[in-house]
Amino acid sequence: MSPLLNWNDVDLVVFDVDGTLYDQRRLRLAMLRTLLAATWRTRSLDTLRTLRTFRQVREALGDRPEADFMRLQYARTAAQQRKTEDEVRALTGEWMERQPLPLLAGCRYPHVDALFAGLRGAGKQVAVFSDYPAIDKLAALGLQAAPVVCATDAGVARLKPDPAGLLSILRRTGVDARRALMIGDRFDRDGVAASRAGMRALIRAGRPHPDYGTFRAYDDPVFQPLLAGCAPRAAA
Repeated sequence: MSPLLNWNDVDLVVFDVDGTLYDQRRLRLAMLRTLLAATWRTRSLDTLRTLRTFRQVREALGDRPEADFMRLQYARTAAQQRKTEDEVRALTGEWMERQPLPLLAGCRYPHVDALFAGLRGAGKQVAVFSDYPAIDKLAALGLQAAPVVCATDAGVARLKPDPAGLLSILRRTGVDARRALMIGDRFDRDGVAASRAGMRALIRAGRPHPDYGTFRAYDDPVFQPLLAGCAPRAAA
């Protein structure tokens, strides 16, 4: 578990989205039911296979970064699934970005909204860096952050653990990396990206880690000063 942070040393908290702000497993199970219904209607496993391949391609591009990943994610999926890039783009946009939105609020982790409010009440900036488009997801979750940066932004174009998105947020907020904190759910993506940007990281996990602080839920002791409204407000 994480040692208690001195929140007076933190001016900026950057959140990941998927798996960090909401229960990704719960969402995927809900989406699987919808996908299976679509599969039954069409009598085809094509959509399921394409989405699985797309996720595998994205994961591989995170492990072995290449230039122009935004095109490659579609091109490689299309080649494997014998589709056009436009077909893959339309399918992933529908099933990975638009269809899940109505389900997100029901999958949001408890106390996340209170933590966001507590951070702002303590004078902290709250930002987001996600590998996937996040603005609509945040709205569906009932959360606000600024800036919201994703790996597909033109000025970033890098997947985690590349720190490009975090460095962009630091530049835009004017916060020193030593006074920033990344909260995510993956050691190999969020944790490593934070380290490469010179930031600390706090990872939602069920096991401790030698390099990163961990927590299990948003009402853990590490967050209590914020939830209780006890953290002093930063000087203007």
